[in-house]
Amino acid sequence: MSKQLAEVETLFLHEARSDYTVVANRDGNRVLRGRLELKETSAGPRPGKFRVIKDGEDHPRSPDEFVDLARAATRIRISEQTSPERRERLHEMLDGYQLEAMAVRTCRRCANDGRYGPITADTAIEHNGERICRDCARRELERELSYKGDFTGAAEERLEELLYDSKDLDRIVNLLQGGLDPDLTKYDEVSATVEDVSPVRTDELDLHPDLAARVQGRFEELLPVQSLSVRNGLLDGDDQLVVSATATGKTLVGELAGIDRALNGDGKLLFLVPLVALANQKHEDFEDRYGDLLDVSIRVGSSRIADDGNRFDPNADVIVGTYEGIDHALRTGKDLGDVGTVVIDEVHTLKEGERGHRLDGLISRLKYYSEERMERHEGYDGTQFVYLSATVGNPEWLAERLRATLIEFEERPVPIERHVTFADGREKADIADKLVKREFDTKSSKGYRGQTIIFTNSRRRCHEISRKLRYDSAPYHAGLDYGRRKKVERMFGNQDLSAVVTTAALAAGVDFPASQVIFDTLAMGIEWLSVQEFSQMLGRAGRPDYHDRGRVYLLVEPDAVYHNSMDRTEDEVAFTLLKGEMEDVATHYDETAAVEETLANVVVAGKRAKRLNDRMIGDVPTKHAVGKLLEWEFINGFSPTPLGRAICRHFLAPDEAFRILDAVRKGTDPYDLVADLELYDEEE
Repeated sequence: MSKQLAEVETLFLHEARSDYTVVANRDGNRVLRGRLELKETSAGPRPGKFRVIKDGEDHPRSPDEFVDLARAATRIRISEQTSPERRERLHEMLDGYQLEAMAVRTCRRCANDGRYGPITADTAIEHNGERICRDCARRELERELSYKGDFTGAAEERLEELLYDSKDLDRIVNLLQGGLDPDLTKYDEVSATVEDVSPVRTDELDLHPDLAARVQGRFEELLPVQSLSVRNGLLDGDDQLVVSATATGKTLVGELAGIDRALNGDGKLLFLVPLVALANQKHEDFEDRYGDLLDVSIRVGSSRIADDGNRFDPNADVIVGTYEGIDHALRTGKDLGDVGTVVIDEVHTLKEGERGHRLDGLISRLKYYSEERMERHEGYDGTQFVYLSATVGNPEWLAERLRATLIEFEERPVPIERHVTFADGREKADIADKLVKREFDTKSSKGYRGQTIIFTNSRRRCHEISRKLRYDSAPYHAGLDYGRRKKVERMFGNQDLSAVVTTAALAAGVDFPASQVIFDTLAMGIEWLSVQEFSQMLGRAGRPDYHDRGRVYLLVEPDAVYHNSMDRTEDEVAFTLLKGEMEDVATHYDETAAVEETLANVVVAGKRAKRLNDRMIGDVPTKHAVGKLLEWEFINGFSPTPLGRAICRHFLAPDEAFRILDAVRKGTDPYDLVADLELYDEEE
């Protein structure tokens, strides 16, 4: 006991049935735990029995040892949970030895477990009608988390932070059960920012009269990003990289340049997007808006089996296409005529794996096409390139590599609240229903009901969620026919729908005036969203002419993955996205990508292929790629072999080409060959 006496800093006493728990602490660590019984004497209450608990067993000690322990303590504390009568008995006993004690608020759970857990108004956590300490609350939270699944460190940290901020464990448990307490679900708020850009009046624009009439009929003034673009040479034919948030008017920048040049006879407009669904939508938009003035066509590529180009008219004034669709036209030698303007939407696709290097190559091949045509056709003055993106981490570098003027506008028209709540897959639709109802029941100061876009990762899930919403809603995806999609757009615009449920793949093209965005999943197909994609999708929440603010909800399922290739879980991805910095846009070349793009450049440009490689965004190891092309007999000198030409026109990577060749040589049935290729792609 002598060593323990020397180490006592705090002696803690707490009522426990017929006796008292005794805890001796030093530097926050327990050095002794025991039990004390009092007896009545003529002098008042005095120590009757004192037992020290060690290794789960009671060890009797002389009552005088308790007195020595109390005298050695720097301070003596009695828990407030001890009843007033028994607290008074302790005070009387200690007074007999001229010792003072203070009653303190403590954690009852700690006291019952033989721990000294003082709490204050700042540290106490409410739970089931009592106040407990942070340690006990954290242990309870961990127990609750174990019921929901495995949470990552980032999710646990977020919940602990909410626990300590709210000081209410019951509210956190409710959150884990799908509760929508806005003070807890709110992760942060992206403030509204307004740059002071003097607007350009539409009646001051030097446009073709037909286009001027259309534009002036829609707007009196250009939006800030549009005004900046016009002031910095858009209508003078300068190449531009336009970087601005979703819903700030970037698309009109491309229209102003491309439609004006087409109407003036200065070449057609190519408007390029990454996905077929987006191409279909843009084609419909251009047809509706300019179809009576210009011929509008679409080019969305060809399958590996047959070239399905029935709708494509290479002589049209406006061609809306996918990257691969237009690239296929170049690789197969189609004459696109005089191209006055190329608008590349979603140019940050350059950073993506397979699609990135193909877009990089396409841009170089389009520039080559324009240069070659200028040499051969007098009076044609080349192509203006306009690149559009909502999200770029390195805009200055990218603009320099593209040889374009950077137009960057960072305005956020309305603030956006970002919320996170946790739910398993079965609960998500019910939570979405509550959020949609709450939003639709609310009107903005401008008189508009709140409406919601719900992003999910499959067409089937779109219909499933829409059926479970109480208020009228509709699925919206590329599998719906034109009439159905137009009906949904019209009904949403008329505020007849509370929500649309769409696939993440349509994020860039969905143009509904929504006040709220809900992420049913954080996946796009079988891949997690990138920071750029996530930022663009959440940017759909809140329009300045309709809403006072936007709201974004992430419905996060702990420990969830949507494909066995995913190496992170949904809760881990959620906080990566919320905290994420915008990724730099750059294209990286491995051997496969270098060979594929060099072959395409040889097919298109022959001996000038190196020039095309040299001006691409990424660094292409041209010498190595040419060596491989010669070794594999894809080229002969600087001409493609028939094999190389076939591989190029079908966008085949070398390993795919070799698998097909091996199968053909073995006499594999064509249908079996296609099935094997599809199976391999799935496994990859």
